Amino acid sequence: MTKIRVALRRLLRTREDGSMSIELVALAPVLALLILFLIAVGRIALASDAAQAAANAAAREASLSRTTAAAQQDANAAAQASMSQSGYACNSLTVNIDDRGLNVPLGQVGSVSSTITCTLNLSDIALPGLPGVWTIERDASSPVDAYRERP
Repeated sequence: MTKIRVALRRLLRTREDGSMSIELVALAPVLALLILFLIAVGRIALASDAAQAAANAAAREASLSRTTAAAQQDANAAAQASMSQSGYACNSLTVNIDDRGLNVPLGQVGSVSSTITCTLNLSDIALPGLPGVWTIERDASSPVDAYRERP
């Protein structure tokens, strides 16, 4: 009788050999997608930081300019240079400046602000082959020297 019980227990016992392998195979694609998503989000954040740096550079260059026309030109050049140095190529880069601070009376501190809008391909900034574009808009401002000669 004991031999029959032992044989019966062996038959009724669930076998778990290899179940870990099956679970790993089932979870591997989910883990891979999660890792790719985190990489994409991190690279988008880096592109956003590069755009902020470009906005800062544009505002600073505009605040050092003597005229409105020169301020816009200098801001465009600074933003382009900053984005290219960071390794990002904008499909379109728009730089708008508010240069009212250049015209304040001598002795008063003015401020020049810049707003840049950069449109990037997701395949360039996130993951190769990812369709779509990402538009980043960033603002920055820079003070104008209160005692600098005015035109």
